[in-house]
Amino acid sequence: MLQEGTMAPDFTLENQNGEKVSLSDFRGKKVVVYFYSRDNTAGCTKQACAFAAGYGEFQAMNVPVIGISKDTAASHGKFAAKYELPFILLADPEKVVHAAYDVLKEKSMYGKKVIGTERTTYIIDESGMIVKAMKKVKPDTNASDVLAWLRTGNEA
Repeated sequence: MLQEGTMAPDFTLENQNGEKVSLSDFRGKKVVVYFYSRDNTAGCTKQACAFAAGYGEFQAMNVPVIGISKDTAASHGKFAAKYELPFILLADPEKVVHAAYDVLKEKSMYGKKVIGTERTTYIIDESGMIVKAMKKVKPDTNASDVLAWLRTGNEA
């Protein structure tokens, strides 16, 4: 996991609409970047819907929300449409950004060791600095925890 007080690695990935989006596009704004495992899984859907439910408050604070998974842009398009997700979903099927943000971890699944995405959220400030790193976040409370942190005006 990347540490607070370090520069967030820039990236350019395809969103759910097939458009290229770069982290540097958001300079001058705080931005929330969260990594999740897969579209349409129980926990990831719960997490995405919680960010969608709080999206009005994120917008009021002028804080974009970006979800990143290993799914394709087409998968993200269906996921966003199905659950009316109003924020950006980025496709990282090559796992390049996952590796840069150190969210690929060994996990046990059905007795086998696999490399999977550790549910992680970063809050990045206006200059591209990581000001909050949240590891092993819970799908139910991640969005509300991020909003609570943003409301306090913390600058880490």
